[in-house]
Amino acid sequence: MSLPDTPENCPCLSGERYVSCCGRYHEGEAVAPTAEALMRSRYSAFAVGDTAYLLATWHPGTRPSSLELDARVSWVRLDILAAEAGGPFDTEGQVAFRAHYRVGARRGVLEELGRFVRQDGRWFYVDGDVVE
Repeated sequence: MSLPDTPENCPCLSGERYVSCCGRYHEGEAVAPTAEALMRSRYSAFAVGDTAYLLATWHPGTRPSSLELDARVSWVRLDILAAEAGGPFDTEGQVAFRAHYRVGARRGVLEELGRFVRQDGRWFYVDGDVVE
């Protein structure tokens, strides 16, 4: 992935430019300081197709051996519903979110309560419960 091929505005809808928001995490220039920041950066990684970042930020105990993204899916909006703990001095956190997507003309929503842990100063996505 290279930054020139990415959107000007960050896909996580923070209102910042991609390069100064999630792009700096994707490029390894910084690490996400909170569970919510990691959630936003992972959503943006799905949006820009950065599978390497997704795998690197998945907890080793639950990380799949490989990940193949569906190129037909367009991630169009992220709504953070709630965050519990997950701050810079916590070791665990949860983030509830809705991720809106499109596949052709069909629209969908993925709602999840994600669990995160911080180890050695880095946040990792562990797993989540999908809300039906």
